Amino acid sequence: MAVRESATKEKDDENLGPVLDFMQLLWGLQHGLESRSKRMESTSGVTAPQRMVLRMLGRRPRSTAGAVAKILRVHPSTLTGVLRRLELRGLVKREADENDRRRALFTLTKAGIEADKDKGATVEGSVKKALRKLTDNQVKAAADVLRTLSDELARED
Repeated sequence: MAVRESATKEKDDENLGPVLDFMQLLWGLQHGLESRSKRMESTSGVTAPQRMVLRMLGRRPRSTAGAVAKILRVHPSTLTGVLRRLELRGLVKREADENDRRRALFTLTKAGIEADKDKGATVEGSVKKALRKLTDNQVKAAADVLRTLSDELARED
């Protein structure tokens, strides 16, 4: 009887209410992203955020840092370090905009184009597999929730 009560107590402890239950899922997601990012860095030499920048520049060459930051929904100062590391590794090149020499445009190098190719053990590979398991309506609903939460977190109180 004590074992059954203990198992029931543990089960009750897992249900923390809708907000904290949802936050548990978010923390688990964040942990998964960070773990995969570290594994990616050790196997492919780029972190998940660096790879995301490579993927964006592969689709939108000659983008400004501000444009990439906006697409990725990060602060431009966050992106500065990522771009610098990608430049140092020879994956991204910076060139001045002909119309405004103060603006830098970023493009993938040959090595960056190679790094931009689809690879299995990446965050986007896991996302692709997960999305295949869901209906279009489920994906849309999840995207709506994540977008709303992201917007709320970005709001200044």
